[in-house]
Amino acid sequence: MPNKKIFILLPDGVGLRNFAFSNFYKMGLEKKFNITYWNNTPFDLTILGFNEIKIKNAKSDPLTDSYKNARKHIELNLNIKRENDTVYDTYRFPFSYKNIKGAIKSYAARFLIALYNSERGLEKIREKIKKRESKTDFYKHCLQTLQEEKPDFIFCTNQRPVLAIAPILAAKELKIPTGTFIFSWDNLPKATMVVETDYYFVWSEHMKLELQKYYPYIKENQIFIVGTPQFESHFDQDSLLDKVQFFKEHNLDLNKKYICYSGDDFTTCPDDPQYLSDVADAVRKINENNNNSLAILFRRCPVDFSNRYNEVVKKNKDLIIPIDPIWKKIGEEWNTILPTQEDVRLLTNTIFHTEMVVNLGSSMVFDYACFKKPCAFLNYDIPSKIDPDWSVSKIYNYVHFRSMPDKNAVIWLNSADEISVKIKRALETTETLKSVQHWFEIINQQPSEISSNRIWDSIEKISN
Repeated sequence: MPNKKIFILLPDGVGLRNFAFSNFYKMGLEKKFNITYWNNTPFDLTILGFNEIKIKNAKSDPLTDSYKNARKHIELNLNIKRENDTVYDTYRFPFSYKNIKGAIKSYAARFLIALYNSERGLEKIREKIKKRESKTDFYKHCLQTLQEEKPDFIFCTNQRPVLAIAPILAAKELKIPTGTFIFSWDNLPKATMVVETDYYFVWSEHMKLELQKYYPYIKENQIFIVGTPQFESHFDQDSLLDKVQFFKEHNLDLNKKYICYSGDDFTTCPDDPQYLSDVADAVRKINENNNNSLAILFRRCPVDFSNRYNEVVKKNKDLIIPIDPIWKKIGEEWNTILPTQEDVRLLTNTIFHTEMVVNLGSSMVFDYACFKKPCAFLNYDIPSKIDPDWSVSKIYNYVHFRSMPDKNAVIWLNSADEISVKIKRALETTETLKSVQHWFEIINQQPSEISSNRIWDSIEKISN
């Protein structure tokens, strides 16, 4: 029996970390799959020894963005109505009128929202997106590629990009089974679904229930619980550097212990530099009684290339050591800033060689949970906020934080004054570790290190 031919669709660079810079490809080969990456990223996967077909001139219908935006807003409107919960309003982005093209798209989306704001209207929007995309030149090119290559299954690495719609529709036209991976733990409440496939790969039972709740047309037998490959690298002992080597590479002091401050992007946390400054002040206070034994390793958000932290880092250069993520900036949009294989290793070693992480509501809590290390969440507003409408309460009210079974899963830093006491206690006790492990088990199917294997087993089941 010939090996099953599997296309891994990379509509954008978001899926590279999980499905190219991991053991995913290697495991698929071990299971005798014939794997080809259908690659719409600027990254050349042949460098890694992968088979790839480059997608060229991918272009959606001019109105699809407006229809997609309308779909998101209508889904959020319906969620508010069904659940009587205004949290879904916080997932909206302001309409853009900065240029003529953006204004036209925004006005078109608002017109569509007004016209189709109902369950039945949502169905019509979904069908219109498919109809428009199936008439594009890109769709025709996808159809031609699939007719020539004849894959047995298409696995899309991300449910969000508009440019994934045409390839999936072309596969459906040719009766080729399709599946998509739900990329992040917070995606489903945000109404980010763009592609509609035959099968859906989710992180956990919790995410499966979310998928059925927000998209009731998806049946249970279409859903596979697989976890996510994004944590697998943390269990690869071969990627870990010894302390002396890591500290030497990054000019760290072997006589100090380091906590990690994990930065956010500007939209998520406009006041992040001030929070970093507060943490630096707290560490300085701890060091008064501990012989300057503690310092901060600062890892900024990979898609934040701003200079907004420069002043704080310069002021605290004796305490804060920046180790920037190794990502490549291809364009100006956040999804054109691509991860690298080197950064996967850097992140793992950053966690391994630091004692804990401090951030504002980041999924880094689970990265540190893999190493059984604590996380502290910043949970207070800066007195002189950059954006008066922004608040930490908005962040922690998001639906995905409601999955936390026990508020003791993290250390809550409720004011700048208590940071030093709580960090010191976190370094001396293990009081949050049991609770955070429980939360991690809810969010991600365990064991975390065999997610790729579960995905391939599911693909094998489908393709047979």
